[in-house]
Amino acid sequence: MAGAQDKHTPGSGRPTSRDVARLAGVSHTAVSFVFNGRAEGNLSPATQERIRQAAAELGYRPDPVARGLRRRRTAVIGLVTDEIASTPFAGRLLRGAMETAWDSEHLVLTVDSGGDPAKEDAAVAELLDRRVDGIIYAAMSLRRVRVPEGLHRTHSVLANCLPEDGSLPAVIPAERSGGRAAARLLLDRGHRRVAVVGGERDIASVERLQGFRDALRAEGVTVPREWVVRTGGEISGGYEGALRLLDGAAPGQRPTGLFCYNDRVAAGALHAATRLGLTVPGDVSVIGYDDQEHMAAFLSPPLTTVALPHRAMGEAAVRLLLDAIGTGRAPSPTVRRLACPVIDRESVGPVPTR
Repeated sequence: MAGAQDKHTPGSGRPTSRDVARLAGVSHTAVSFVFNGRAEGNLSPATQERIRQAAAELGYRPDPVARGLRRRRTAVIGLVTDEIASTPFAGRLLRGAMETAWDSEHLVLTVDSGGDPAKEDAAVAELLDRRVDGIIYAAMSLRRVRVPEGLHRTHSVLANCLPEDGSLPAVIPAERSGGRAAARLLLDRGHRRVAVVGGERDIASVERLQGFRDALRAEGVTVPREWVVRTGGEISGGYEGALRLLDGAAPGQRPTGLFCYNDRVAAGALHAATRLGLTVPGDVSVIGYDDQEHMAAFLSPPLTTVALPHRAMGEAAVRLLLDAIGTGRAPSPTVRRLACPVIDRESVGPVPTR
């Protein structure tokens, strides 16, 4: 029988599995079976319950470091980002990754490099030193990226970006199908005179426009060259582009639908319409892209938009990584494209009849 000096008391340090064994009146091996997932077939349900009750009474939790050493895993995933953690636009990617990892009893250790390649390399090296089980590299906007040094030394997945050398798996938005969905919505509401506002020559701009034109072409509709107005990705660009398309044009000569590069551009287009005395969607319909959190739903009118699957990208990247960790096999360096659904609010309506 254990003496008084063996009894764990509050403040005497972290309770151990041997403390649990003494309180439950079982062997240390029995406690190990319960917390290492080997109790079934070795211990009766009553004994398992007694051990769990003793652990709860003592506040005992298995030592994750010791367990990681036994399994040669740490149950920690590294997440290196260029600037996601320091901006409000893609927080859903982080939440999707962290919650999916948590559901599988993994933690996510996040490092934001601020877009500095040297910091990215240092972050990867530090995560490798900490024996993380794998690393996700995520970018703020869809682009081709230099793979940080050291990333090939562990299981790795890219999110919202593509490796320049094609060497790693990537999870990205299906931008082209998102553009098709935007065009399809305008076509279904009767619009045939449509224009594109915002964007540059980046991957997202190119693919969204390609998809938009795909859907229009299938209905025999084309976008005049002068109605593709590339003015960047900010509110000012949307305002400038929409004014260029709408100001001074007769009702029958101006576009009835504007497809905007993102929600900030769409906000500028809404402002331009108001400045010109046009109603949305009565005179002109406006559709954005991103479904930007804390913004799109609160514009006037609430913005119809194509959602970027930030949360789904975080979830999918973690699942790919966990599969690789579990099997010990690196995932093939393929690109997985996730759907960009239309969020239908109030800024898109039927084509004007006047």
